[in-house]
Amino acid sequence: MSDYETDLIPAPRRIGTTTASRTLDEHTALDAGPGTDRVARWLRATVGPATGLPLPPGTGPGRVRLAIRPGLAEEEGPEAYRLTVDEEGVTVEGASEAGVFWGAQTFRQLLGPDAFRRAPVTDRSAWELPGVVIEDAPRFRWRGMLLDVARHFMPKDGVLRYIDLLAAHKLNVLHLHLTDDQGWRLEIEAFPRLTEVGAWRARTKLGHRDSPLWDERPHGGYYTQADIREIVAYATERHVTVVPEIDIPGHSQAAIAAYPELGNTDVIDTASLPVWDTWGVNPNVLAPTDNTLAFYEQVLTEVLALFPSTYVHLGGDECPKDQWQASPAAQARIAAEGLADEDGLQSWFIRHFDRWLAARGRRLVGWDEILEGGLAPGATVSSWRGYAGGIAAARAGHDVIMCPEQQVYLDHRQAGGTEEPVPIGYVRTLEDVYRFEPVPPELTGAEAARVIGTQANMWTEVTENQARVDYQVFPRLAAFAETAWSRLPAPADRDHAGFERRMTGHYARLDALGVDYRPPAGPCPWQRRPGVLGRPIEGAPPIV
Repeated sequence: MSDYETDLIPAPRRIGTTTASRTLDEHTALDAGPGTDRVARWLRATVGPATGLPLPPGTGPGRVRLAIRPGLAEEEGPEAYRLTVDEEGVTVEGASEAGVFWGAQTFRQLLGPDAFRRAPVTDRSAWELPGVVIEDAPRFRWRGMLLDVARHFMPKDGVLRYIDLLAAHKLNVLHLHLTDDQGWRLEIEAFPRLTEVGAWRARTKLGHRDSPLWDERPHGGYYTQADIREIVAYATERHVTVVPEIDIPGHSQAAIAAYPELGNTDVIDTASLPVWDTWGVNPNVLAPTDNTLAFYEQVLTEVLALFPSTYVHLGGDECPKDQWQASPAAQARIAAEGLADEDGLQSWFIRHFDRWLAARGRRLVGWDEILEGGLAPGATVSSWRGYAGGIAAARAGHDVIMCPEQQVYLDHRQAGGTEEPVPIGYVRTLEDVYRFEPVPPELTGAEAARVIGTQANMWTEVTENQARVDYQVFPRLAAFAETAWSRLPAPADRDHAGFERRMTGHYARLDALGVDYRPPAGPCPWQRRPGVLGRPIEGAPPIV
């Protein structure tokens, strides 16, 4: 088998050979069957410019054929595909359009790293493909990455670029963290001050919150509703679902800075609160009032109009209770609703919007704290503090997305020593991520089926631009993608050496895509951040 065939990432389920390789040239036609027009458009827009091949419509000898074959779904699920290179040409069949698209991504990998560029870099007139048959399908239906654009804003073009990078790795969910204490990034027409005020902070802490350093430049930005429609449409063409996160009732100082009545006005002077300029868990949380509920219902009405995703993430985590304990209004709400305590008040917030979303055909997703105090049956839990929340949720009949911080938080450092830029958290190497297992062994078959997928989370407190985000995300996202897509052995039995060999070819793809990844030997000089304080945690992360 050729190098191109053996360095596929993520690893396909089955690979075999045929007796005939194929050569693509200027005469190679693209035969798009019913329902595959968008995949054909994507191929002509990506592989076409990279190779210089026009890929005109047609059915001639050696054509590239795209076809939906529903029977594949019965065998392998709705995202399954079969890619064949033989004497008839190239055939990409999928159980659905999504399956055809994932097969087209594999076809692109088979062409070699130069197929990932935006224009030809050689005068090649022909592109060779090995004689191969690949049968493939994903392990999980939720294969995601969280991109935090609230702490540091990523301009629209950067988000579109990350959608392409996710799709290239057969990941299909972009969890877009749009609001937090440090910024509100989504235009809401009913409440313009959310972006006029809430999208901008006066300065930014450099490094961990204990750092003495500040970037004194104002920071901010937001997406207009037209931007969001463009992002969603772009992602839909690439079979990536954009799941919005609007954080409540904690992580809300940016919203309170814009509309002080949302905060606990009977405890603090909320009118004096700015958009927060540092990191950590913020004490300023939403007031449990009817006005707050009505405000966020109106916000979410606009969110639902922009994001067709079935799932809407409402955070629900890290909500300090001090202000509620001191607030007569909050205590009156606890009494009126018959709640046990302030923890019950946090659950009251979440349950209200759980019901509100369900009544509109959507499903709430929240961090695992939403389990505390009870949860409606339709809610989905993102297990971030470890595996325990996901285990409890699965046993209680809830769907689960496994994203434990100790394993797949990509803001955590990639090596020990002093060279890692702004070192945060545990050391999580490429091999560590490759050996991540989303389904805990203690779950029974029915409980394990509740784990609908997994997600790697990229928080951006200390990653102020695209290059820093790239450094933290890559190459580990490639390892994560394989754990989410491929059916791998138990973690200890995984062929990490083989994965590293395949990564040699994959680094060339990342180079062609312009990804500023962490090199295997360590950071380049310009990737380091000497003197900027981090918060490394020593030792192996606990399995909790």
